[in-house]
Order: sequence, then structure tokens, then C-alpha cells
Amino acid sequence: MDTIIKYFPTLTDRQKQQFEAMFPLYDEWNAQINVISRKDMENFYEHHVLHSLAIAKAIQFAPMTEVLDVGTGGGFPGVPLAIMFPDARFTLIDSIGKKIKVVNDVIDRLGLTNSKAMQIRAEQLDGEYDFVVSRAVTTLGEFVPWVKKKISKSQYNKLHNGILYLKGGDLTNELFTFRHKVRTWDISEWFEGEWFETKKVIYLPL
Repeated sequence: MDTIIKYFPTLTDRQKQQFEAMFPLYDEWNAQINVISRKDMENFYEHHVLHSLAIAKAIQFAPMTEVLDVGTGGGFPGVPLAIMFPDARFTLIDSIGKKIKVVNDVIDRLGLTNSKAMQIRAEQLDGEYDFVVSRAVTTLGEFVPWVKKKISKSQYNKLHNGILYLKGGDLTNELFTFRHKVRTWDISEWFEGEWFETKKVIYLPL
């Protein structure tokens, strides 16, 4: 928790309470379902919560912004972002039912009234969203066709509507097709630690 407060010092008491409550909730669920690698729980706030919040360094979602988290798994990056932006609205989807069961319980127990979670594939989902977020569920080239028709034309934010993608490693080949449109931020410019050295936020307007 100290790490989260270090990089986001203006959190409200409510937000601090919600972030603090995340660990015991996920620890409880992890004893039943392997939502997060058990050996990684000791790095829960750095590897999962703070990593998700890198998107909050790239953009401040305006009130009423509709955000879709595709392949949310245990609720990342959607849950931390929903805490950070209580006036935006979040839809978290995953094809695996047991993960969505966990996410719905976490949303309910954290009191995240701006969020909902559904078991559905992105291709089957109706509706339009301002931004699609995800943590490296596949290559960007495969991901874009799943979501490109779901981007709303209404604009509320300083960044044009599109995809905000969390991914690491050498992305030169993967981003080549989108090189004239894509923008990347090195997360290591915002957060200290060896784990973030190759991690990026990728932004693709659509």
C-alpha cells in the first residue's frame, strides 16, 4: 500500500481503504482459486495494482468515460482503475467464468458501483466504449480486430478514444503495423523497480 500512496499521493481516504482491502480479498480467493500466482502474492501491489495504475499516469479518465477491460482475469487493470476513477464507468469481461465470479465478488465487497463484470468474449459483446484496456492478452495485431468496432465516436478525454494496452518486452515487430499511429510510454519513467524496466503502456487511437 505504501507504494501506491507514494506514486498517487492525492488518493482520498475512501480510495486508500479500497486499495488496502484488495489484498485480503484476493488472498482469500486465491486460497480457493488460483486467480494470481500464489508465489506472486507477495508482490501483489507492485506487479498487479501498480502495474494496472500505469494507465492512470498516461490518462486521467474524465467523468462518464466508458472503459472496457478485455481479458480482465482476476480484475486487472479494471479494478484498480475503477478505484482510481470513481466517476468513470468500467465493464470487465473474461471468457472464464470462475475468474468473473471472483471479480464480481471483489467489485461488490469493495463497493465499486461504477463497475460490472461479465463472462463473455469481446467479439460477442454489444455496446460502445471510449477506451479499451487490457494486460497483454495477445498480440496487438490480433487484439485490434476484436475491439475496433466497439470504440465510441463521442470524445470526453484529452486522448482520442482507443486502446490502452499494458505489455512488456521488445515490441518492435508487434507494433510495426501501427507505427504511424501508436504511442508508447515506458512505465519505468513513472515507477521505480527492476520489474518495470521493460514494461510499457501502448496507446492506439481508433
